Amino acid sequence: MSMKISNQLPPLILHPFADAGGPDKLVESSRASLMLQGLLPSGERSSEDLDRALLEGRYCEIRMLFYVGKDLVRWIEQCMENINQSPDLQGLPIRYQSFAGYLVNHTPLAVQTKLRKWGVADYKTIFTRALGLNAMFVEAPDRDSLSDEFIRNYYRYADSLYLCRQNQSQFADISDLGFDFDIYASGEYSRMLEKEWAEAQ
Repeated sequence: MSMKISNQLPPLILHPFADAGGPDKLVESSRASLMLQGLLPSGERSSEDLDRALLEGRYCEIRMLFYVGKDLVRWIEQCMENINQSPDLQGLPIRYQSFAGYLVNHTPLAVQTKLRKWGVADYKTIFTRALGLNAMFVEAPDRDSLSDEFIRNYYRYADSLYLCRQNQSQFADISDLGFDFDIYASGEYSRMLEKEWAEAQ
């Protein structure tokens, strides 16, 4: 018999991350990948030039996902603090992995809708890889500290890192405990708080 607990979790707040030339590098990396696979004509560009463009874009992806992951980890830590104050949940093995799995596999419908409105369709993959990279790095890694092999195939490593951390211990599945949360861009959340403060005066 599942236990239903009405419990609003802290909001997930995502901060913007701007990398100089990031969008252009991502587009160029995608084109380079297709050219290397023979799916687009490469013109006069050498394989070395295409691989360089691919690596630059993939490194940009790593940095962006790392910073998304920092926001996700911060949210998980806030959730853990939240449930530690709930006597109804004492004794359940609710851990980091519980909230990571809930975020990735049981994202509330309203959050899914908002992410798609932002143009984020494959949010599960983004969350998984962002958490995976944050399981390994404390700070965004410098380009020179990463091998070309890692950058070229970072997504495989990030997926594996996520699964590795999820499998480190037994944890409670919290998908049926009535948890819910909202998601905001940091600027949006700041404006909402300012409005609430102004109305309270």
